[in-house]
Amino acid sequence: MSAQERKLRKKRLDRGIKARADTIFAVASTKEILYLMLPRAVPVVVLLSLPLFLEGYWGKVLVYACMYGLLALSWDFLASCGLFSLGQSLFFGVGAYLAGGLNHYLHLPPLVTIPLATIGGGLICSALLSPVMRLRGVYFAMITLMLPILFMKGIEATGTLGGTHGLSALSPLVHDRVAAYLAVFGFLVCLFGFRRVMSSDYGLVLMAIRDDDRAVMSGAINIYWRKSQALFIAGSVGAFAGALMTHHYQFVGMSVFALDYSILPVAAVALGGQGSFAGAALGAMILVPLSEFLRALGGLRIAIYCGVLILSILALPEGIFHFMERKYHQFETKVEVS
Repeated sequence: MSAQERKLRKKRLDRGIKARADTIFAVASTKEILYLMLPRAVPVVVLLSLPLFLEGYWGKVLVYACMYGLLALSWDFLASCGLFSLGQSLFFGVGAYLAGGLNHYLHLPPLVTIPLATIGGGLICSALLSPVMRLRGVYFAMITLMLPILFMKGIEATGTLGGTHGLSALSPLVHDRVAAYLAVFGFLVCLFGFRRVMSSDYGLVLMAIRDDDRAVMSGAINIYWRKSQALFIAGSVGAFAGALMTHHYQFVGMSVFALDYSILPVAAVALGGQGSFAGAALGAMILVPLSEFLRALGGLRIAIYCGVLILSILALPEGIFHFMERKYHQFETKVEVS
């Protein structure tokens, strides 16, 4: 290293667009507008195009990725309100069994069972978790982790809703491509909807509850009613994913309460980055295809999968999305040391 190089250091600079807030910019040209729209438009166009090219096995992987993405988004939404959950499989399983039960016993079509399971799943999950909202930290998370296990063992012991055999031969959706587009549209609506909600006055109240609930209570705001609303929204999103999966695979069983539906969404948020919703979406879109690519390796797949996840979290603790966002909006140059 020369003497001249030792006198230089790296300096990080913002690009030539002044950010007045997270979503408000002072732009002066079409080029700057395109610069801001590019990272938002490209993923949307790609996701909407994928169902046209992916069919069969990889078409199902796309639907699966969107389902996990919905669960990751619902987890990130609850975390933004100060509710840390380890039971996304509760939302997923309740929605799956509601849709399957309505179709199997009442013979309702999927276009009716999916909306009913979405709303009903949100109501049931919020009713189950509302009594324990006063618990803080790990205690609330423990309850959300135990409830899916309770449902699973209850179905196994009583034999209700098909017992260990589940409910099969359910009504399918019109076409696999319809299921893919339903999953993609639901995924995109939740992604941009959650971002809009959390940037509104309503979202500011939810984030304030997470940061200092006592201060919010002193402002005559019922924080438990707001948390119940957050549970209903998150539960509805997870129930929609479960209901769609039920009709897409034409089967529902106790596996919908499996631990995978609770752990992988948390891993997706950790990989992509918490708090932005886009990070949760990106993490799910990386983890699910990665898991399928490694499936041919058999038992070694899980070891490689976990190793990749651990290394990525250690290398980028802020999350992949936050790292990409920072690199996109800033550049580094060398300046002389004064």
